[in-house]
Amino acid sequence: MQLNNLKPIHKNKTAKRIGRGGKRGTYSGKGIKGQTSRAGANIRPEIRDLIKKLPKRRGVYFKSILTKPQTVRLIDLENKFETGAAINPQALLKTGLICLRKGRLPKVKILGGGEVTKKFFVGGCLVSKSVKEKIVKAGGEVK
Repeated sequence: MQLNNLKPIHKNKTAKRIGRGGKRGTYSGKGIKGQTSRAGANIRPEIRDLIKKLPKRRGVYFKSILTKPQTVRLIDLENKFETGAAINPQALLKTGLICLRKGRLPKVKILGGGEVTKKFFVGGCLVSKSVKEKIVKAGGEVK
């Protein structure tokens, strides 16, 4: 026996063609009423509904985490630094007041909360209005 001598025992089954009228009854094999019995009924895949429910994280309405600066309070600067110290992101990182984000130095904003008695020289940081006034009043400088 060889491969060219082989023949199937029964015929291939043909797929049922539905929805064309004729000999398949009044509903043409689609059942009675409802969304699936209509012409052109394409039901949405379930995966699409799941995708729609996921939060979208790109575009105009979603700000990146990296754009938000890390905040440092004025009290912490008063406690960690000495008089005449230069305060910048590198110095804040050494003292442990801020930490790296994805291996990079983040933007830093110094916020109020407390008084300043020491003279500081702040550079490379965002500073709130009240903090700027307090530092300048104490004899420091903000760049």
